Amino acid sequence: MAVFNVTKANYKTEVSESEKPVLLDFWAPWCGPCRMIAPFVEQLSDEMPEIKAGKVNIDEEPELAAEFGVMSIPTLIVMKGGKAVKRTLGAMPKQLLKEFVEEAIK
Repeated sequence: MAVFNVTKANYKTEVSESEKPVLLDFWAPWCGPCRMIAPFVEQLSDEMPEIKAGKVNIDEEPELAAEFGVMSIPTLIVMKGGKAVKRTLGAMPKQLLKEFVEEAIK
């Protein structure tokens, strides 16, 4: 499944009301560590059909970033049933990212 862009307009339907857990990646185009993990987020989206993955560009969606208290990027948050269940900051190897998601969706 492809990674989708999360906006204020589609947040409710794509994230809050999602049947599947959603991995949210708060990022910005100018952020080096964000660009480092972007391929891992995309790969996990394809490899883990039990989740959805969405990217929140903090420059374009500052209200969503503020709502989640995002102070540093990349910030990754796993949402289940419309609630944040786990979060982490910073770039990480793909395997650690996968373990983070698996732990959150148990």
